[in-house]
Amino acid sequence: MNGKQAAGERALDYIEDGMVVGLGTGSTVFYFLQALSKKVAEGLQVTGVVTSIQTAKLAEELNIPLMDLNDVKVIDVCVDGADEIYTESGHIYGIKGGGGALLFEKLVAETAKMRIWIADDAKVVSHLGAFGLPVEVVQFGYMQVFQQLTAKGYAPKQRLNEDDTPYTTDSGNYLLDLQFEPITDPISLSTELKMMTGVVEHGLFNDITEVTIIADATGSAMVTEI
Repeated sequence: MNGKQAAGERALDYIEDGMVVGLGTGSTVFYFLQALSKKVAEGLQVTGVVTSIQTAKLAEELNIPLMDLNDVKVIDVCVDGADEIYTESGHIYGIKGGGGALLFEKLVAETAKMRIWIADDAKVVSHLGAFGLPVEVVQFGYMQVFQQLTAKGYAPKQRLNEDDTPYTTDSGNYLLDLQFEPITDPISLSTELKMMTGVVEHGLFNDITEVTIIADATGSAMVTEI
């Protein structure tokens, strides 16, 4: 069992009968969905709220019942991965959006009463920024945002598909990946980016989770609750 699988399966400890569960996106969440589907087949009653078309397709294949975010008042628990995780003085900061689902992931997370991040230990860092910070921008005039970010020294790169066409998110926007090393003040940077016209959302998730489940290659998992 690898770290991602161990972390994904450990998250089942937080899932109870009758819950509405936010279903994240990514390779670690894949293992959580597989484990959850087995429990559903055994009789566990849950309803999932997805964060991407990719997750919706997988959940449907695994026979996990789904509901649209617009149709729920609250999500009991949201389980998602992260590209970087940094913990300091009782605060959990992270970068998400490597899979392109940051906007929907943040919407679902902010609707949940409890948020859980699952990851292997390679995602735990001493500071944020080695992983490119995704910023979702509208297509109209996006080069204006690109130029502003360049002038700030954030070295944006437009995310492309394998055929070099612009990568488009599930909501029809473009992604610009910013280059930092390190991010010294994620709170201020979050505010700065959100204030920019044309920016829809960014991949900084500051204090948006209460639980991390980090597992190593041996399958041993460490749970931290804030």
